[in-house]
Amino acid sequence: MRALLVEDDATIAEFVVRGLREAGFAVDHVSDGEAGLAAASQEPYDAAIVDLMLPKRDGLSLIEALRGRGVATPVLILSARRSVDDRVHGLQSGGDDYLTKPFAFAELLARVQALVRRATRSPDPTTLAVEDVVLDLLSRKVTRAGKPLDLRPREFTLLEFLMRHAGHVVSKTMILSHVWEYNFDPQTNVVDVLVSRLREKIDRPFEKKLLHTVRGVGYVLRA
Repeated sequence: MRALLVEDDATIAEFVVRGLREAGFAVDHVSDGEAGLAAASQEPYDAAIVDLMLPKRDGLSLIEALRGRGVATPVLILSARRSVDDRVHGLQSGGDDYLTKPFAFAELLARVQALVRRATRSPDPTTLAVEDVVLDLLSRKVTRAGKPLDLRPREFTLLEFLMRHAGHVVSKTMILSHVWEYNFDPQTNVVDVLVSRLREKIDRPFEKKLLHTVRGVGYVLRA
């Protein structure tokens, strides 16, 4: 999953970016409203986190401009403003949720994940399953045929992405954009290396293979 953070406070931004990446998100961070509007208008994001007090363009103006352009990316508003009127104004301007500062990262993460689930209309908010592979989004545990699999964070994120697109071929570019920050050369072999590591864990010990390479196109997870 890919998120955009628009926040001018460097300390808060570092804290949020680090936490989201540890939770498996690819994160782009910009520090002013104009850069946030440009990024959100040009790139597909699963969620955006937007501070209200921003240089160049305030958060509410940014969100209103996005909605005016037809950008439907779910937006979590961050603000030190705590009044009911402020929250109502934020939601009426096109925000999808509102979180006041200071905040616990666990709450921010839960709210972002809820926004993504609602946007994608995920039928199961806690688990994904393909054949005998089960991925628990809350505990971040994976099993196959009941056997626990020890996945690194990036392997977990890749498996989640493949499971959400089970039966459909995903390209290397799609994987780069959702599993990593989009700052890699598309010709790099990081995707191949990660897929190979994941295949070793979810397929090699088992008779039936689920992760397949479609030459010249990408990869597909299918039963």
